[in-house]
Amino acid sequence: MPKKPGHELTHRQMRRLFFVALVRQLRVIWPIVSGVVLVMIGCGLAIWRIEDWRIDEALYFTFVTGLTIGYGDFTPKHVSARILSLVIGFAGIVLTGIVAAVTVKALNADDWEP
Repeated sequence: MPKKPGHELTHRQMRRLFFVALVRQLRVIWPIVSGVVLVMIGCGLAIWRIEDWRIDEALYFTFVTGLTIGYGDFTPKHVSARILSLVIGFAGIVLTGIVAAVTVKALNADDWEP
């Protein structure tokens, strides 16, 4: 973190600068993030229809799979639902990577100097 002599940032100022940079980054990549989330939800709704689950079970399965937690309490039986589960898993990996990249970018923001 670059500092000028005699200009120390407080923890509160650093936290504020981080969140400002994070929001700035999120506004740029919001179309990508929302697209990935919509793909995940769309696949989850398709699995809901294919597997004849309740909608809350299908959305739960979608986000547990997408966040790579994968408890295994719901497993698709049909081949098409399994393929959609793979799409959800890959979309979740992309989403996790995007969140990590945006956070690192916000941490490396050039706005750290007072």
